[in-house]
Amino acid sequence: MMTTPAAAPPALAARAREVGASPVREILALTARPEVISFAGGLPAPELFDAEGIRAAYDRVLAEQPGTVLQYSTTEGDPALRAAVAGRLTARGLPTKVGDLLVTGGSQQGLALLATVLLDPGDVVLVENPTYLAALQCFGFAGARVVPVPTDDDGVTPAALDELVARERPKLLYLVPNFQNPTGRTLPLARRHAVAEVAARHGLWIAEDDPYGELRFEGRGEPWIAALDGAADRTILLGSFSKIMAPGLRLGWLRAPAGLGRPCVIAKQAADLHTSTVDQAAAARYLADRDLDAHLALVRTAYRARRDALLAGLPAALPAGSTWNRPEGGMFLWVRLPEGHDATALLRTAITHDVAYVPGAPFFAAAPDARTLRMSFTAHPPAGIAAGLARLAKVF
Repeated sequence: MMTTPAAAPPALAARAREVGASPVREILALTARPEVISFAGGLPAPELFDAEGIRAAYDRVLAEQPGTVLQYSTTEGDPALRAAVAGRLTARGLPTKVGDLLVTGGSQQGLALLATVLLDPGDVVLVENPTYLAALQCFGFAGARVVPVPTDDDGVTPAALDELVARERPKLLYLVPNFQNPTGRTLPLARRHAVAEVAARHGLWIAEDDPYGELRFEGRGEPWIAALDGAADRTILLGSFSKIMAPGLRLGWLRAPAGLGRPCVIAKQAADLHTSTVDQAAAARYLADRDLDAHLALVRTAYRARRDALLAGLPAALPAGSTWNRPEGGMFLWVRLPEGHDATALLRTAITHDVAYVPGAPFFAAAPDARTLRMSFTAHPPAGIAAGLARLAKVF
């Protein structure tokens, strides 16, 4: 008796075939061994989590309102949590109402929602060059054409941005203005005004991603682009509790200008109905019962010491002719090796010495600089940083 061979199942969607895995996540998998001292991941220091306060918040909401916090919730998010976020933003100079906010599964989901509601296949998105790697993935899945904006040590250059907007007619400009991932740069106030002016004159949306803004440990903070005249009606501000509370909560928020909030809510309904009810309730309870700003003061002090330890050890660890920046906050600094060095190739050697970093090449939307690498200073105390740099010196 002959049997007919089974037909192959249909092919994956084009977007799933064309967008690759995150090289950073792949590197983190390679460096998961406990003996590896890693400067690779953008991981907050686990010993600085307020685990006691977070546990108390969960205990309280589960004891006081279990039927509510274990139930389905509204897509927009916990009203108490949204009110707390609105209060923090307003206190920092950006008047915000509860209705302006949507709670998301980390700011990464906020970015995905924006791509869903704003981008059609072929639409142009402008990004800093280099930029946040997961943003490139997100825009790739949306089928957008990503165009990099040239940068210098202060971020995107206004003249280049103006020229590209006029030529490419983009729908969206994506920026990380505060302690950018991967470079640690902060966009100066004059350039923020220039960005707002270009967006208003040409007509485009701005996605302002700010997961690191509250991690400033020296210098003067700059206003959000969303707070500037000419940009308020076109700037979506993305925020996260991952870097200031705990990334495992997967809680973020999206502040949308009028007309964009409702489409984002509908897109989120299609994606996951709503963010975890109990996690939102616990975060709201934590913000009501604990002093997050006092906790952040401790975190910033620790991160500053770790940044300083990394800066102090780099001259001895890196080859002569290397350059790097000195961020005033955040989690990263950016290194450029001398001519002839390839950070990706050298990483293989580094891993054999039980030390790791992230090569800079994957962060570029075009024309990667093979000599660059990103180093995170938050995950290890100064002694661990010194030990890691001693291993790195053997690599170079």
